[in-house]
Amino acid sequence: MSCPLTRCGIADSYRSLVLVFLALISTCVSAAEVAEVPVFKEHTRILFQGDSITDGERNRNDCPHLLLGQGYQFIIAARFSAQYPERKVTFINRAVSGNNVRMMAARWQTDTLDLKPDLLSVLIGINDSGVGGGDERKVPLDQYEQVYDKLLADARAANPNIRLVLGEPFYLPREGHKEGDARDQDIRQRQAIVAKLATKYQAALVKYQKVFDDACKRAPAEYWAADGVHPKYSGHQLMADEWVRTVTQFFK
Repeated sequence: MSCPLTRCGIADSYRSLVLVFLALISTCVSAAEVAEVPVFKEHTRILFQGDSITDGERNRNDCPHLLLGQGYQFIIAARFSAQYPERKVTFINRAVSGNNVRMMAARWQTDTLDLKPDLLSVLIGINDSGVGGGDERKVPLDQYEQVYDKLLADARAANPNIRLVLGEPFYLPREGHKEGDARDQDIRQRQAIVAKLATKYQAALVKYQKVFDDACKRAPAEYWAADGVHPKYSGHQLMADEWVRTVTQFFK
């Protein structure tokens, strides 16, 4: 028994519309799959450094599916490893939970320079401020800048062609940013230092604070980072998206 729609020609028109729609979807997916990210060249080594936000509970025992931890760095690596398998890009995570810039400096040779990265992404500063690790880990602003500066200088000396990505430290107090809040002001000053270093070393600057401030207009701070410091999966997705957007624009 034939369909009435076929007899009146409506079915044919409907099928044509469906085919056009599917073709458009296919075109969009294909465009996304071949979208170029300038830094992901063949055999590129990409190293993530920092504290617990980047550590992401990474595995220290060479367990292949947990080497990068769980967070923005994992999202970035997963997305582009699947997208460009033929390029054999290597993603490495050597961030250590609880680190401030001085602690990171103590392992800089073995955990950074010896790994010979082509691109180095660093996010450090929340513990230095005393927000993340308590006052015992706090590093004065001048020392924070001096130590951070030397680490970047050493990385550039080891590889003059290294590409640097600096993520600004961020803070999401549950009560919102208040004028005169000492911790909030400290973080803002460290953000200014990171921006200054990014300019000095021609590094891409990932402005996480604005991303989270904007996100908090859509949902409470606890939705993105329960303790104001460590992002939840929703927050890490925001970080991954901003990292990719910033790096793609800066190195295009």
